[in-house]
Formats: sequence, structure tokens, C-alpha cells
Amino acid sequence: MSPDDIPLLIRHSARGLRKKELSDFLRRISLGREVICLLTDDRELRRLNRRFRGSDYATDVLSFPNQNGGEIAISLERAAAQAAGHGHTVFDEIRILMLHGVLHLSGLDHESDSGEMARAERRWRRKFGLPNGLIERTGK
Repeated sequence: MSPDDIPLLIRHSARGLRKKELSDFLRRISLGREVICLLTDDRELRRLNRRFRGSDYATDVLSFPNQNGGEIAISLERAAAQAAGHGHTVFDEIRILMLHGVLHLSGLDHESDSGEMARAERRWRRKFGLPNGLIERTGK
């Protein structure tokens, strides 16, 4: 698969999703790595979170790295709730979650990297004019 063929899989639809723009954004932030992004619902994110992290709750984004990139899964329901709670669009929230997931795929971990991921997330958000990211919201 070439970087131009980054798949965006939508298993749970949302009105006005702008799939092409989201695919283009994902391609730009993936920097040549092979990334697959699944947009789905809380139920599936809860199932994945329970299976792979042992946490029995729906989360907003999960990352599954491999040698060439990896996969990310995003809950559209969490994205919609978070967008409403922070006063921006669902489209922007999905891009924030994509960025966070892709940074994890690149090996960064905000829980243990002394701020490296937070700085990278901030740079990318500025580049694309995105609102505050997950790390800034939680302070972690």
C-alpha cells in the first residue's frame, strides 16, 4: 500500500463526515507510514479497549502500532460529545483524535516521554489550525 492509499474505514456513519478531507489529513500527518483509521461507535471502541487494554469502557481513540505504521480506531460518538463539550466541530475533533493516534503510532507516549508528544501535537495543531488537543485538555 502506498501512502496515497491510506484507508479510512467508516463502520458507523455520521452526517457530513467529509471523508475525502479526513483521508487527505490522515495522509499528510502519517508522513509515509502505512496507517489505517477506523471510524466507528462507542460499542466497538469499548470492545477493543477491553480486549487490548483490559479497560471496560468506551474511549475516544486507540492506537495499534506495527513496524510500518499501524491502525487507529476512533469513536464517532465520543468525538461528537467532545466536540460539543469543547465548542468546536466534529470534523475538527476527529482530526484531533487522528493526530493523537498517529503520534502514538510514531512511538510517542505522553504518559512517559517528558512532554515530547505534547510538543509534537502542539506543532501539528498549529500547522492545521486545530483547537486544543487531548494532552492539553487533560494536562497529561
